[in-house]
Amino acid sequence: MEVFGILLSLFLLMFFAYRGFSVIFFAPIFALLAAVSQGLPIMPTYTELFMAKAVTYVKSFFPVFMLGAVFGKIMEDSGMAKSIAHSIIESLGPKHAILSTVLSCAILTYGGVSLFVVVFAVYPFAAALFKEAGIPKRFIPACIVLGGFTFTMDCLPGTPQIQNIIPTNFLGTSVYAAPFLGIISGTVIFIVGMIWLKRRVGGALARNEGYGVHKINEPELRDDTNLPSWQLSVLPLLTVLVVNYIGNTMTWNPDLLTPLLGMKLPLMVPAVKNVVSIWALIIGLVCGISLAVAIGVKRMPKGGVAKAINVGTIGSLLAIMNTASEVGYGNVIASLPGFKAIAGAMLGLHIGNGPLFSEAVTVTTLAGITGSASGGMAIALDLMSKQWMAWAAATNVPLDVLHRIASMASGGLDTMPHNGAIITLLAVCGLTHKESYPDIFAMTCIKTTMAFLAVVLYLVFGIV
Repeated sequence: MEVFGILLSLFLLMFFAYRGFSVIFFAPIFALLAAVSQGLPIMPTYTELFMAKAVTYVKSFFPVFMLGAVFGKIMEDSGMAKSIAHSIIESLGPKHAILSTVLSCAILTYGGVSLFVVVFAVYPFAAALFKEAGIPKRFIPACIVLGGFTFTMDCLPGTPQIQNIIPTNFLGTSVYAAPFLGIISGTVIFIVGMIWLKRRVGGALARNEGYGVHKINEPELRDDTNLPSWQLSVLPLLTVLVVNYIGNTMTWNPDLLTPLLGMKLPLMVPAVKNVVSIWALIIGLVCGISLAVAIGVKRMPKGGVAKAINVGTIGSLLAIMNTASEVGYGNVIASLPGFKAIAGAMLGLHIGNGPLFSEAVTVTTLAGITGSASGGMAIALDLMSKQWMAWAAATNVPLDVLHRIASMASGGLDTMPHNGAIITLLAVCGLTHKESYPDIFAMTCIKTTMAFLAVVLYLVFGIV
């Protein structure tokens, strides 16, 4: 009965999220529903557990959400994100429409541009190119997912996306953790994903399917004459990557936190190493924003920099509060007696005599349930990172591998139909789940499978 209450709560949250209701509003309601069903008091559970865990997440990651959103908005409004996408797509041409769309998304994502901005920047050019090449429009979302939501999001070392930042806070690792394992895994995902898309498109063309008749969000005739050069546009992306790398590889004073120790701050990290990657990315994004403003301010619409900063900041509030609400929800569920059996089963996965399979299963399951890669991973690491770290120490598994597997597993089942990014992507493209989700799901399966194959690569070949 206890487990049933949890499952009912999860089903209701997924259903309401899929129907477009705010997770910020309904996550605490369904969390408290499950809590009451197992005897926990309502108000203490809400204020001292749900809100406490949500606030902890906001404290740790809000600067990354905010600066990332502002950076992406400035890149979008100045035309620099479009310039990069346009240059790649035009250079490769209609014959390579799939590859050019995937690469455009990959470069922007790896350069620190938020996933939502990537969708808006790439879609108009991809739609025009697919139409010119006679490729069915329904494949565009899957191309964007492969380029932006998979290997550059959490596989490749150094990626500034939040899914690669969160493990550093719990494990004290770097965003460059397990570089070879990440590069090999990312390459496999890219190759297998491209093979899938090319075969699917080839089959559709063989049936004379064509682009199709579409009336929703069809891009208007583009004016590409006023876009900045791609050479200038790529400089802010490179700046974020370079400064982030320097910040992660330099030696930080381990006593930087000492002046704050006497203040008894409740949410203070245990050591400098746990927050270095966040500090490095904050500095990198500030440098990237500054350069993007200097290069693109003249091309920005009315309101200029102030408008971009305001819109980006407000947008980041919605994004982080959605995720924080899911984290709060997950921690309430995890506190219930009915969850102990589930947690015990996940920690009991002793495949390979180490924590990696347990971690991969737990993270990707929670990401799928919450419909959020960052939310699912944050819940999993908050609940079980100490046990996994102790287990890793006992079995000589490097924490860098623990980091990379957690990051990769988070970007697996998160792209279920109720995922907010997927719903937004389909809305921007003017397509439905029925039309495009089968191929998005294929990308999801490839990504999820690779997270487990990465475990095998480490266990068999020792790749780090």
